[in-house]
Amino acid sequence: MIQLSDLSKSFGDRVLLDHVTWQIGQRERVGLCGPNGAGKTTLLRMLAGLDEPDEGGIVKPANLTVGYLPQDGVTHQGHSVFDEASLAFGPLLALKADMHDIEGRLGDRSLPEAEHDALLARYSERQDRFHLGEGYSIELKTATVLQGLGFREEDFSRPTETFSGGWQMRIALAKLLLGRPNLLLLDEPTNHLDLEARNWLEDYLSEDAHAVILVSHDRFFLDRVVTRITDLNLRTLTDYHGNYSEYIVERDERMDRLRQAKREQETEVARVRQFIDRFRYQATKAAQVQSRIKTLEKVVPIEAPPERKRIHFTFPACAKSGRTVLELRHAHKAYGPLVVLDDVSLHLERGDRVALVGPNGSGKSTLMRLLSGVEAPDAGERVEGHQVVSQYFAQDEAARLDPSLTVYETLASGSPNHMVPAIRNILGGFLFSGDDVYKRAAVLSGGERTRLAVARMLLRPSNMLLLDEPTNHLDLDSKEVLLDALEDYGGTLVFVSHDRYFVEKLATKVVEIGHGGVVPFPGTYEEFLWHKAQVAAGGPAPQRPPAPADGRPKTSSPPRARSRPAAAPTPARGGAAARDARKRQHREGRRHQQAATSLRAQIADLESRIAAREAAIKELETAMAVPGFYDDREASKPLIDRHQALMWEVGDLMARWERLQQSVTDFRA
Repeated sequence: MIQLSDLSKSFGDRVLLDHVTWQIGQRERVGLCGPNGAGKTTLLRMLAGLDEPDEGGIVKPANLTVGYLPQDGVTHQGHSVFDEASLAFGPLLALKADMHDIEGRLGDRSLPEAEHDALLARYSERQDRFHLGEGYSIELKTATVLQGLGFREEDFSRPTETFSGGWQMRIALAKLLLGRPNLLLLDEPTNHLDLEARNWLEDYLSEDAHAVILVSHDRFFLDRVVTRITDLNLRTLTDYHGNYSEYIVERDERMDRLRQAKREQETEVARVRQFIDRFRYQATKAAQVQSRIKTLEKVVPIEAPPERKRIHFTFPACAKSGRTVLELRHAHKAYGPLVVLDDVSLHLERGDRVALVGPNGSGKSTLMRLLSGVEAPDAGERVEGHQVVSQYFAQDEAARLDPSLTVYETLASGSPNHMVPAIRNILGGFLFSGDDVYKRAAVLSGGERTRLAVARMLLRPSNMLLLDEPTNHLDLDSKEVLLDALEDYGGTLVFVSHDRYFVEKLATKVVEIGHGGVVPFPGTYEEFLWHKAQVAAGGPAPQRPPAPADGRPKTSSPPRARSRPAAAPTPARGGAAARDARKRQHREGRRHQQAATSLRAQIADLESRIAAREAAIKELETAMAVPGFYDDREASKPLIDRHQALMWEVGDLMARWERLQQSVTDFRA
């Protein structure tokens, strides 16, 4: 589909790509990974045709269409959200406008018969092209994508310029997905998406028939979407087949082999140099010395990236809190006429690890501010437990850093004395090394300020952490440092994150926020999603998903509790467990069969409705083909409108039929 041929790219004396040859085929979904500054965004811009390589070239087929989503900076204005997204169907919309123009001209009674027949033939040809291009399902497709990315129906008519930067990027992403280019280039597409929108995008890209190259710092997203990882490092591209988790294992093994080969080469070179230095001035050894000098000149030094040390961090000690850490009782919070939280009660106990989930704008950050005490509820009360020492990491925490302090001073101020020796290690884990620690906060980029704010939080003692999107702008390595630290944290944790992997690893309770209320769920995020899927399917609302294939039940206890070996069950308990498993399997099988039967019934109903409407369309087209039909514009207009409405309706019904057929296929699989 697209190929890099001996391509090189540099900025000044900094070489990003050095004579690279690489290609991607149809339907491949490639995750582009590599350290910050390696050139991932530059490579995407070259593939999109926005930047030119210094040497070599990019080979593309003549019919290739490329869609590129940058990290930020896209704005829209002059249209409603729905109309802006619909622009992705530009050729079909032009065809539709032409059809409407022809309809108007056909109603002109003064039109000569020959011209009338020519227009009628042209209209028929346009209508066939519009139908084959699925033009009658434009509105359905646009609404589906916009809703999947988090837009509500009431947002569809809002002007695009009234939306913030993050929502502007969602509009741009919607247009790209609806345009269905042959090659989709996505640079951090999940940066502005909440969990629900990310889950939807994962499914959409996994089912898309076209090629995708994406850069993402969301490990779970990469695992779910990509089929291949391309590592951009040391000025070249290296392919790893599989998802991100498989790539990490293979990359580490490869780097170990590369570093070992480099050490062996350096040892051998040092040995040869020692021989040369020792016998350089001895005539009897002159030939051997010259031979070794020529050998050294031919040696190509092996390059290997420096080994990044794994940082094991322990939070500073803090007094233990009481069993009840925090309570909200009948809390109400509104901003003017907008009621965000209404009669909300929430109980947090020591050791809870709670993930707050819900779509953007549902009130997650508002609830975090109430829990932290930054804002007081308009009604109700907030009750803090015994000996609670809390830290609150707000979304704008990076903006609260003192710009006059250096990176090192920012961490040293407010940290316990015994934690000062750990400051350098922590800064290294968040990509601050060498002279970077002496930079003032005022000159740091947005991502650097976020990393510094997270590092500062880790050095301050607390027994309750309230974290509002701490993973924003963190790269994968920095997320691992934060995740490792939080997994070992012994206090109470409440957090909001749009990183699915982060939520999966930490949460033992989930609180869903929406429509002014909160619904707690005692389990992991995976169990929460399974529970919601069961309820949505019309089945009962079980509290846990079925046990995995190895027979071990899933648990919602904290990670340290999960790592303890479980006691072996007694035979009686094992038999009871087996019977329960068989009953549960029988119930699941029955529900599965009922759901499949229901799907088939819905498909049959849709097929009969489609057939009825196609028959009505055929009758209308027969009437419209009668000579003189368009002579009386007033009489012909209702039939034309009815024909158009039926065509749109058939398009919608066909789209629903295709989705149900896919659901039946999934059931069979």
